[in-house]
Amino acid sequence: MAVSIQNFTQAIGKQSPPPIVLFTSGKAAFGKEAFEPYLADMAIDRMIAAHVSPDMRDLALTIAYADETEPGQVAEEARTMPFLVERRVILVRNADVYMSMSSEKKSPLLPLLECVESPCDTTVLMLVAPNADRRKRLYKACEKNGVVVECPQLDDRALAQWIRERVSERELTISAGAVAALIERVGSRLSDMVNAINLVTNYVSGGEAVTEADVRDACADVAEATVWALTDAIAQSNTTAALEALHELLAMNKNFEEIMGIINWLLESAYRAHPDTRPSVSKRFVADKVTPLARKFTVEKLVAALALCTRTHFSLRTTGADQRLLLEMLVIKLAAARGKRATAGRAR
Repeated sequence: MAVSIQNFTQAIGKQSPPPIVLFTSGKAAFGKEAFEPYLADMAIDRMIAAHVSPDMRDLALTIAYADETEPGQVAEEARTMPFLVERRVILVRNADVYMSMSSEKKSPLLPLLECVESPCDTTVLMLVAPNADRRKRLYKACEKNGVVVECPQLDDRALAQWIRERVSERELTISAGAVAALIERVGSRLSDMVNAINLVTNYVSGGEAVTEADVRDACADVAEATVWALTDAIAQSNTTAALEALHELLAMNKNFEEIMGIINWLLESAYRAHPDTRPSVSKRFVADKVTPLARKFTVEKLVAALALCTRTHFSLRTTGADQRLLLEMLVIKLAAARGKRATAGRAR
């Protein structure tokens, strides 16, 4: 069965979870992308919150990456009976790798196929495959025995409503002009939009409404000055300048979560602007700003940098370590890294 990401998310926690959930692309409005990772991640977070007790995560939750894990290992995990918990939840990212595999005799995919075709009722298996091949046996098995969740980017109307809801969560309202300005400036990618919303709502903290002027002032305040200084310093492997930019952000009373989101956004944008990746940055001025950063690293180095951000973010939220020190160590590691420049990037 195929459902929209919106309908799937609304149903989480209201009924028993399906044994198989495939998050993949869907039909997008004109000019939009077929897969929005932020929507999928929000649904995944809700699934884990609804079906995995925080104090039992080690026993109940397994996270794997298809490009690092054989499908047979995932099948073995899925068949393992839960211990001290009602059900186990398994999340497999980069599952396009499995979706592209042959299902012929002796294929390494067969154990996982058998598991999906005869799912265990004590396991929830979630697969994230933005480019799943609908002709393949694994996709058809997910559709027949579980739920295929289509996650295209929001159209402009839905995006505007999504922005209003996020702003409302911060006990603020936002004018139609401000919503339009955010969409014009940021584009449709929700991770970028979250960063922009954080910037503008912190900028008007203590007020009641976000205006179009607030959007332009807040985004210009950091995004066109200190953040770009931080970007340039990391691209130039200038640790001192990178730390100075970080300290300037802190001096502006930007909170640790917001700065973490900014750094992650910069790296994601650099990944999308990299000459060796398929995604692209929809806003030309952002692409121009992050191109030096994209040129510094190979794609593999950028992926590793994003993973480092994820680990740092986790530490910020869950450990008692000094948050300022964690951010400083992250910036030092990013700036000190000297990635091999891509030939295509230099020719750009």
